Amino acid sequence: MSNEPFFTADGDRFIPTSAGRSPWDPKSMHGRIVIGLLGQEIERRHGSAAYMPTRLTVDMYRLPDFSPVEVQTRVVRDGKRIKVIDAEFFSNGISMARATSQLLLKTENPPGQVWTPPPWQAPLPKDIPPPTDPRTGMNGMWSVRPIEGAMGTLGPRKLWMSDIREVVGGVPLSPFTRVALSADFASPFANAGDQGLRYINSDVTVYMHRMPVTEWIGYEVIDHGATDGVAIAECRIHDEKGAIGNASVTALAQRMTTTQSTSAAKTPAMAK
Repeated sequence: MSNEPFFTADGDRFIPTSAGRSPWDPKSMHGRIVIGLLGQEIERRHGSAAYMPTRLTVDMYRLPDFSPVEVQTRVVRDGKRIKVIDAEFFSNGISMARATSQLLLKTENPPGQVWTPPPWQAPLPKDIPPPTDPRTGMNGMWSVRPIEGAMGTLGPRKLWMSDIREVVGGVPLSPFTRVALSADFASPFANAGDQGLRYINSDVTVYMHRMPVTEWIGYEVIDHGATDGVAIAECRIHDEKGAIGNASVTALAQRMTTTQSTSAAKTPAMAK
């Protein structure tokens, strides 16, 4: 990749670059790169072709600045059919986020039919012209191909997303890392309203039954609900062959500056 990565490796540490700056606070990292690094390190240290990383949950309880980062992992369960891995994200020695991932042994589906929702009717990314708005994709964090609706519109919302930067320089994005890196988008895509994005998510959970087969991940909003400033939201996620899982988030009402509010209301691909 020619684009600047989000981190460079320095021994066991990861040095953040300015490419991962958050729109909520210019002195902090974007939530997606925290999730992406945790997912990538879990897969690198504990993944294998025999196991499917079917769930990744990340709790984000502090906004990390651009201090050097370390990731620590711990095996909770290393069974024949199930593995459970914990990971923790430290910035300047302080815990900022933690993750849990469940990896299941691949076998084969049992016989019989089970109801599933019908597949979405969406054109492929190659058949959709790229947006002309330069703000799309947080000014170069990712590429999008809009399908239906947009952030803040009152109606169905669907789009394709492709990350164009490595999490760590020199480490190509794996299919799992692509999903982990993009999953944070479920919050702004589902939680933005007609007055912009007014929620900041505190966690992300991704469920997958298979890996994506191309670089494009499709997001389709399927739920949003909020009471007393606490929101939940969910997107169904797809690749070019069909649905692969779901991404869900919880979020808190967040006051924004005038500049942030204007940007969130207008930008179709805003995130934490």
